[in-house]
Amino acid sequence: MTLIGWAQIALVLAAVLAAAIPLGRYIAAVAEGRIRWLRPVEALFFRAGGIDPSAEQGWRTYAIAMLAVNALGFLLLYLILRLQGMLPLNPRGLDGLSPWLAFNTAVSFVSNTNWQAYSGEVAMSYLSQMAGLTVQNFLSASTGVALALAVSRAFARGGIRSLGNFWADFIRITLYVLLPLSVVVGLVFVALGMPQTFADYVTATTLEGGEQLIPLGPAAFQVAIKHLGTNGGGFFGVNALHPFEGPSALATAIQIWSQAVIPFSLCIAFGHLVQDARQGRTLLAVMLGFVVVAAAAIYAAEAAGTPVMASLGVDLAQGNMEGKDVRFGLALAALFTATTTGASCGAVNAMFSSFTPLGGMVPLFLIQLGEVLPGGVGSGLYGMLIFALLAVFIAGLMVGRTPEYLGKKVQAREIKLAMLAVLVLPATILGFTAVSMALPLATASLAHAGPHGLTEMLYAFTSAAGNNGSAFGGLTADTAWLNTTLGMAMLLGRFAYVVPVMAIAGSLAAKVKTPEGNGTLPTHGPLFAGLLAGVILILGGLQFLPSLALGPLAEHFVMLAGKTF
Repeated sequence: MTLIGWAQIALVLAAVLAAAIPLGRYIAAVAEGRIRWLRPVEALFFRAGGIDPSAEQGWRTYAIAMLAVNALGFLLLYLILRLQGMLPLNPRGLDGLSPWLAFNTAVSFVSNTNWQAYSGEVAMSYLSQMAGLTVQNFLSASTGVALALAVSRAFARGGIRSLGNFWADFIRITLYVLLPLSVVVGLVFVALGMPQTFADYVTATTLEGGEQLIPLGPAAFQVAIKHLGTNGGGFFGVNALHPFEGPSALATAIQIWSQAVIPFSLCIAFGHLVQDARQGRTLLAVMLGFVVVAAAAIYAAEAAGTPVMASLGVDLAQGNMEGKDVRFGLALAALFTATTTGASCGAVNAMFSSFTPLGGMVPLFLIQLGEVLPGGVGSGLYGMLIFALLAVFIAGLMVGRTPEYLGKKVQAREIKLAMLAVLVLPATILGFTAVSMALPLATASLAHAGPHGLTEMLYAFTSAAGNNGSAFGGLTADTAWLNTTLGMAMLLGRFAYVVPVMAIAGSLAAKVKTPEGNGTLPTHGPLFAGLLAGVILILGGLQFLPSLALGPLAEHFVMLAGKTF
């Protein structure tokens, strides 16, 4: 670890926070309908869809509208991928995807997971990349932010059963937030050297006189929304490690900024919507604290190297650089990894399978904590609010008072629904991992035996159910079993989680807000932040400790003993 490395981490996070505060205010204004500079375009969409943006929806109607638009998005993307070989903008003449891979990919991009069991440059046409994957990058992100706004209104309102209008939120978030940011960031990426072209791939002559095929395509603007929307699906197979997706350290820093800025800004937006900025700052502080600790843990683990490296005479001063880009170094690789797994993004600029066991365990554990640190666009905020409800409930049990959060009494119905949502992740991850590790047809996809092989499988289902999309590496995922089960895990992680959340929002919105009393637990400041962090660690993390002990922790101690499997 170096002072320059720490300075890089601090500078990027400072840039994120500097942008998150004004962006959060802006998103709150969009949610309240006060931003109208694209009013003619907005009105055109409303007229075309027969939408009355002033018509409020209850939680069931709001949730049904959300499910309907995502079901339609899945169907359209599935058809594009299956019929790819007959569609235009396919200069390489690529065939359509198999039914299993098309199902997995369509579910992946609709659920904001963006898990990829294929390599983009050899499997996807330009049309599939743009009209299929990039479109869903926008729509899945807009869905997440719309749901977060609906949940925020549940705390801001009292005695009202409506949560807003899904269609209005969905369209306005796309028009006023995601599109403008993506255009600006996309143009910056083009200026930094990312390709944005319809030209065919180029054949280059290597120094040895051989030929190498250089893939091109309309990559820059897809890379922009993949980070801003915490999607993560790479245009090229090795994601941000590809020199076209990660052309420089500056481009990497902007990618880290992009995947963190909206999740953090939504905390600020929440504070403005509930008219108590302290609430949003407290949530943001907890998220930021976990990101900093995770980045520091990864940085320390990778900088320390391994006993095997030392026994081979490798200079440990450089740390463990296997699977990392020497242009970025360990600091940016550590911060990128912490934000991409904490933010439910899934983009990678290093190969996790090459990390030290402890370094590889940190991103795995971050996802298992619930993808709320800071989580995906929208999903991070409403996931954090679920943990906040559980935190005030636990505090209420300790002092013998009815728990309250922002003037809303938290009762049995809300806690039952909250626990239902929280248990989706461990049940899905551990259930599918256990079954897969017992089936030879699934374990045949593993590249390693022992603890490392278990980590490969555990990480895959953790990434899928957590709607993260990053891969640990080593797992051959393009099989009928894994395409299907990982797709099912993505669906459960996204939609089985959010329906109970919307039910909680509907219940809270109908409750009249009560003023704070002398015995009300303050839900801002260091005390509540510490309580909230503890609840996340206990409820989100303890369930996975046995599996971590059998995987990366076991591998770590075996490594220290100088043995291998």
